[in-house]
Amino acid sequence: MTNLLKPVTTAKFWKELIIMTLGMLFGAAGVYYFLMPSKLIIGSISGLSIVLSELFMSAGLMIKTSTIILVINALLLVLAWWLIGAEFGAKTVYTALILGPMISFWEKILPYEKLITEGTSIMNDPWLDLICFVLMLSICQALLFRINASTGGLDILAKIVNKYFHFDIGTSVTIAGALICCSAFAINPFKMVVVGLIGTWINGIAVDYFTDTLNRRKRVCIISDQHEAIRQYIIHDLDRGCSLYHLQGGYNGAEKVEVVTLLTQDEYAKLLNHLKEEKYECFITAGNVSEIYGKWHTRKGGTISQA
Repeated sequence: MTNLLKPVTTAKFWKELIIMTLGMLFGAAGVYYFLMPSKLIIGSISGLSIVLSELFMSAGLMIKTSTIILVINALLLVLAWWLIGAEFGAKTVYTALILGPMISFWEKILPYEKLITEGTSIMNDPWLDLICFVLMLSICQALLFRINASTGGLDILAKIVNKYFHFDIGTSVTIAGALICCSAFAINPFKMVVVGLIGTWINGIAVDYFTDTLNRRKRVCIISDQHEAIRQYIIHDLDRGCSLYHLQGGYNGAEKVEVVTLLTQDEYAKLLNHLKEEKYECFITAGNVSEIYGKWHTRKGGTISQA
């Protein structure tokens, strides 16, 4: 019993729980205020649920969109647990099950009807509604993918495509979403379906952009005669690993040592300040890295986990 409760007592658990809750609250606002009023069917489970809700309504059955989202997500969670893994499945259980209630929360707190001054949607323009929704959803998705979670629904399908076919996560979102978009032909004219398909494509691009930004690290290469002092600073002060490469200068044949390390943006700034304060003679190159496979410190002096 103690082992089962151990993860709940860690700071990592509560930090990720807060990120998932706030991320889903933000994403639910995007669905409720920009997707539902405009009837835009973006490639998502929310979009598919809007279609099903409209079809049920035309058949005389009043079933809320939030209820349909909850049911579909519950079914997809079985796939997430089985095909992707227990951690992803457990986190997605939480995020997927709170999406519907959070949409209902926004509905009770501030109904979108109060924000519509003219037309049928808040922005009164399908393209502006599309942009607002995609930006909000993409930020939410990127935050959750970063901690090995998702918003549920479409993200589960996208994660499966990403894991087994090795597409970028944004491309996976686009592929899965495009299939769902076609369901909009049941309730929307051709023009609105095209808008939805474009929105799904933009969503995939935005997810990749925000994911790369959140995961970005600096690969720093330093050639200096003070390489040992620099190595000590990286290891003991920045709490990062590094590699040493022996090389020979092409201009004068001098033997040199290159220090290579991966740092966050803040750590990179600290390293540059340190090198400047100590007046080390260095040749430095740095580039952005958005994907790291293997071991990476998640916090100073803390647990090592895969990035």
